[in-house]
Amino acid sequence: MQSAPIDTTNPSRRRPRLSSSSSSTATSPVAAASKRPRFADTPAMASARARGKLPETIDLTQRPSAFQPYSGAKRLVIKNLRSLSTRDDQVEEYYARTETELDDALSAVFASGRPAVPLERLYRGVEDVCRRGNAQKVYKMLTDRVEAHLRTGVLPRINRSAGNSSIDFLRSVLSEWKTWNAQAVTIRSTFSYLDRTYLLRESLPSINDMTIAHFRRMLFPHTAEASQIPGRQVVFGICEMIAYDRSSDPRLDTHLLKDSIRMLYVLGVYVKHFEPRLLRDSENHFREFGEFWSASSLKEYISACETLLKKEDYRCIAYNLESTTEKQLMDSAHAILIDRYSDKLLHGGSLSHLLSEKDVKSMKGLYDLLRLSGIQKKMKEPWSDYIRSTGASIISDKARGDDMVLRLLDLRRSLDLMIRDAFEKDEDFLWGMREAFGKFMNDRSTAACWDTGTSKIGEMTAKYIDMLLRGGLKALPKDLLSDVKDRAAAEREGQASSADEDAELDRQLDQALELFRFIEGKDAFEAFYKKDLARRLLMGRSASQDAERNMLTKLRGECGSNFTHNLEQMFKDQELAKDEMESYKEWSRANSNRKSSLDLNVMILSAAAWPTYPDIRLHLPDEVADQIERFDTHYRSKHTGRVLSWKQSLAHCSLKATFPKGAKELLVSAFQAVVLMVFNSVPDNGFLTFEQISTATGLTGGELERTLQSLACGKARVLSKHPKGREVKTTDTFTFNKGFADPKYRVKINQIQLKETKEENKATHERIAQDRRFETQAAIVRIMKSRKHMGHAELVAEVINLTKKRGSVEPAAIKKEIESLIEKDYLEREDNGYTYLA
Repeated sequence: MQSAPIDTTNPSRRRPRLSSSSSSTATSPVAAASKRPRFADTPAMASARARGKLPETIDLTQRPSAFQPYSGAKRLVIKNLRSLSTRDDQVEEYYARTETELDDALSAVFASGRPAVPLERLYRGVEDVCRRGNAQKVYKMLTDRVEAHLRTGVLPRINRSAGNSSIDFLRSVLSEWKTWNAQAVTIRSTFSYLDRTYLLRESLPSINDMTIAHFRRMLFPHTAEASQIPGRQVVFGICEMIAYDRSSDPRLDTHLLKDSIRMLYVLGVYVKHFEPRLLRDSENHFREFGEFWSASSLKEYISACETLLKKEDYRCIAYNLESTTEKQLMDSAHAILIDRYSDKLLHGGSLSHLLSEKDVKSMKGLYDLLRLSGIQKKMKEPWSDYIRSTGASIISDKARGDDMVLRLLDLRRSLDLMIRDAFEKDEDFLWGMREAFGKFMNDRSTAACWDTGTSKIGEMTAKYIDMLLRGGLKALPKDLLSDVKDRAAAEREGQASSADEDAELDRQLDQALELFRFIEGKDAFEAFYKKDLARRLLMGRSASQDAERNMLTKLRGECGSNFTHNLEQMFKDQELAKDEMESYKEWSRANSNRKSSLDLNVMILSAAAWPTYPDIRLHLPDEVADQIERFDTHYRSKHTGRVLSWKQSLAHCSLKATFPKGAKELLVSAFQAVVLMVFNSVPDNGFLTFEQISTATGLTGGELERTLQSLACGKARVLSKHPKGREVKTTDTFTFNKGFADPKYRVKINQIQLKETKEENKATHERIAQDRRFETQAAIVRIMKSRKHMGHAELVAEVINLTKKRGSVEPAAIKKEIESLIEKDYLEREDNGYTYLA
């Protein structure tokens, strides 16, 4: 038997070579196919061929066939072409050559060149060596070469090109790292079989991990001293680049920094070697930053901290720092910049300055900073202190008392915007604001400067609402009006848009009502609101009847029907007056054949529901006096036992006047009308003195002065005063102004209103205090009548609880009223309590 030759190029793939000993020669496939018989047609095939569906013949040689006819037995002969000893030598030679080729290939790769042997051949060589059982030898050869190359080739090259700075060293390391990664890919591909078999089976690090580990060991050796670790310069260089970024230094190389941090990730030294150093440097940076900005204003410090924290957060994202690093970094910044300087951030004076400047941006920055450390609630105390001090200063400012409510609403508006835009609608700050408002608005020491004995803020709130209901939104500053966010919120809640004037007026009334809720002395508000409402209804000065009734509904909802009973009676009197006038006109038509040129309209007022007005004697024209007498007769005949008291100071009328330049209709008060009627009897060139007008009209003193001033010194001067001037004196004379002209046919001449004097205001407050005394006594009697006997402290507490809706009463005042009732024999003192006397 002969053996077949061995293929030494790939021993693992040797196959026996077969040789045929048959004497017959091989024939071509075509020749063999031509000897095959032609198959006979089946009946179906013959029928199909007759119809032309099949060809006449089928040539089986048109395509190769797997069918091989049996040609008899064959004998296999194996020839031994070489001796066995020669084969073993060739195998050993192959393996030796393979190891040499692998070693040379590694040298070429390490030199950034291309191996002389094809990579496929190197791969097969590694596979053959591993299959022979020498995988460990290959692995050891590979690791030794890698370690030697990094220690004797790469590291010296890094040191030579590093220069003197850490950044140059970092740049050199990164360059070598990128080169090493490219070389590792070639090595990993060449030794892939080793990677997938031996290393996997022995649980050894993969070639990729091995190359990374050796590079890491080169930079961060375990045995070297800390000062001799090359990687220390790498970490210094990265931290220096981060310092450049923080200081906006143009030497910053963002690509170098980003790639270097990624290199630390891959090497696995990020947490152990880089992160601690970064955190230490960052802590020093934050400490220096805080010391530098601590001497600046709170606004500047907040802005600087916001900028720094935003940059730190962006840097962590831009350079792919770990989330744990980012958290530790930001926690360190918060602890140093916020917690350490919390006294500066929460300083009452600085915070008050930002609030007074309405600096929403800075307050939002401050709130966000404090929230980062979870101490934003500590701002509630200086927040409340600012509100109390500012509100108290507004109330106690007697020089600007008329603007008190406007300033309070402006304060409230600015605080609402702070809560909405800066504090993210934090409920704690909202309740803190309300609590602070309640304290300073009812602080007796603050209100004592007005010497009224009752709530001054209640009076001014009523006057503010009167201004709104008379003039609408025109009298308000723009800062108090709704903004875009308010309108959007109203639309989301299904309410009318604040862009609608009626809706905006309603919102402003609600804002005023917010102040009203804080007032404990609501009786002062009621007295002045009632007084102003009567003037609006009688003079027809309400901007909107719907707004008037809407406000009345709001007050009823806040204080109950007892509070608004008299106010509602005013509106009922208006409705009853219309019915009364219809009745009078029907009676007048039935009892008079002559039609009067005077159209009389009278409003009957309930004396208990309306404020009291002074009686002023006035000499009315005869026709007007007759009409009033007729109405008085009709009313007495209809309502027995009732007496009418005519209040001429509240009357107004319309006069038709003829001027040389055209006729006009003058809308004037009753006083103005009586004065003008006097001039009908004056000759064309005649005049009247002050005394003559006083005698003819019955008006005296200030009433006549204000009336003549409105007619002769105002915008529409239907009278001429001699000598000219803005003030009316008793020595002046007056003539009819023939040159009067106005583009409008209907001209309204406003009566100059006498401002409320201090005496009148004081009298109103005294009346309020007297009513409060009576209410307190009534509450004491009511309580004692039901309880019969009570202790002093218990009685005082019950009285305070029963009268708090009308206004707070001091215990000393309650004790004084108890003494008064004891003197009147309503109560009797017994031990430490009181007994009710029936």
